[in-house]
Amino acid sequence: MGTWAEIVKRLLLGALLVSASLSVGAQGQGQRAEIHLGLYMPVPEENPLTPEKVALGKRLFFDPILSRDRSLACVFCHDPGRAYTDGRTVAIGVFGRPGRRNAPTLVNRGYGASFFWDGRMPTLEQQVLQPIGDPKEMDLTLGEAVARLKDHRDYPELFQAAFGADVSVEGLSRALAGYVRTILSGDAPADRYTAGDREALSAQAVQGLRVFRGKGHCTACHTGPTYTDERFHNTGVAWRDGRLSDPGRFAVSGKVEESGAFKTPTLREIAWTAPYMHDGSLATLSDVVEFFDRGGNPNPYLDPEIHPLHLSVEEKQALVAFLKSLSGSIREGQP
Repeated sequence: MGTWAEIVKRLLLGALLVSASLSVGAQGQGQRAEIHLGLYMPVPEENPLTPEKVALGKRLFFDPILSRDRSLACVFCHDPGRAYTDGRTVAIGVFGRPGRRNAPTLVNRGYGASFFWDGRMPTLEQQVLQPIGDPKEMDLTLGEAVARLKDHRDYPELFQAAFGADVSVEGLSRALAGYVRTILSGDAPADRYTAGDREALSAQAVQGLRVFRGKGHCTACHTGPTYTDERFHNTGVAWRDGRLSDPGRFAVSGKVEESGAFKTPTLREIAWTAPYMHDGSLATLSDVVEFFDRGGNPNPYLDPEIHPLHLSVEEKQALVAFLKSLSGSIREGQP
């Protein structure tokens, strides 16, 4: 499943890959790429970002101490080398227990309006605690997590440095949320193109941009610098054999019209976050484009924005090229 040595290896590899992505974004000059999204990040007044808090959150993110058998850390499902996803169809928890849904990327989640595929958590502070206690993920009660951290040789001092207080569930939540808010993606070729660098995209990707904004109807859901409307849509992915395999947002809201609806994922770093959709059922970007080109899977709750697109082979390939251009530089750990 994942030994401590493997976790450390993943940490070091992830740090190297993130560092490499930053240098690539700096046009080969060895300078740190700046992440310019032009958005205000809504950081809670009660949880401001500080170097001590972010450092604590990062250490907790990579530490398997928060899982029942001490084999998994947050990084197991949110690997920096995969743009903070895991490459699996659905997440795998302790003792090899399969989850229900695909692990979404964490890039730019500080801008999120709600969290999880069904939006059941309204704040990042609430979201980061859920995997710890979930039996299909880390399977550790929050009380046990606090007890372990209090008994650790380093954590009591680190919590004091970050919060001026002892280890607590609130501190655990705020530290992890603080770190996640620093995971930012930007400076992609598509960003540089829209900023005026006409050499940033290939001719094919430029054609794909036109498809994205026009015939492809992609901007109906994938809007703004984060490329998500943070809303919930039924695309038909969960419709199997005449029924919904997953109720999606309906299980949270109770609204029939949100049956089988899932939150629009960001397209940032999309080239690295396969497989796609809430259930990981689409293996490649070409599969995703084909799915939407045919109008998703018709069902009684299908979003009105989903309809056949009638894209040509050339247009489909161009759209994939543009989607790949949304992968750029990732920065993390900087408050």
